[in-house]
Amino acid sequence: MAFFLLVLKTLIFVAGLCLLGQFIVGIFNWGRRHENFVYQVFEIATRPVVRFVRLITPRVVLDQHVPLVAFLLLFFAYWAVGFWMRDVCLEDLTQKGCEGFARVRMEAPR
Repeated sequence: MAFFLLVLKTLIFVAGLCLLGQFIVGIFNWGRRHENFVYQVFEIATRPVVRFVRLITPRVVLDQHVPLVAFLLLFFAYWAVGFWMRDVCLEDLTQKGCEGFARVRMEAPR
């Protein structure tokens, strides 16, 4: 279970970084950002997340704001999965993916 949570947390992190990278690349040339190759690569990487967020958000949310909502959802999901992983790892430190928690537990003063 901990390994699955580690993979999920990493995927959320990568998607969030791609959204952030897309925004940073877009800042440099906002009017023609859709013509930028790097922006398009980030757009391809983030398309599944943005489409999913578009499905779950009400129509009141404008399409141009959906990537921001997606980034915020990924931010909170990253922390939620992190806390869930911590709880799972503290129940059984021998699971794959809990090496960091086990190392900290061994080094902690008693």
